[in-house]
Amino acid sequence: MLFKSDPQRMRKIGNRQLMQLIYATKDSWNQARETEQAVYEGHVDSELTDRTKLQECKYMYLYQWARKRKAHGHLNDGVIQH
Repeated sequence: MLFKSDPQRMRKIGNRQLMQLIYATKDSWNQARETEQAVYEGHVDSELTDRTKLQECKYMYLYQWARKRKAHGHLNDGVIQH
């Protein structure tokens, strides 16, 4: 009994780690978008566009996975609360 794992506890830990990964990926995606926008519009490198799209795809995949697991995170600081 000492080393028996608790499925609910393990799921909560997994959900917490998934949400942390989602937040990190979202920050990375935002940074990639800002970098792409900071580069002069006429000279946007296709590599920057590809990196931005890759970060977006990673975020959307993780987001869908979290929805399937019904994982919940905290409110974003940028969200205005009434």
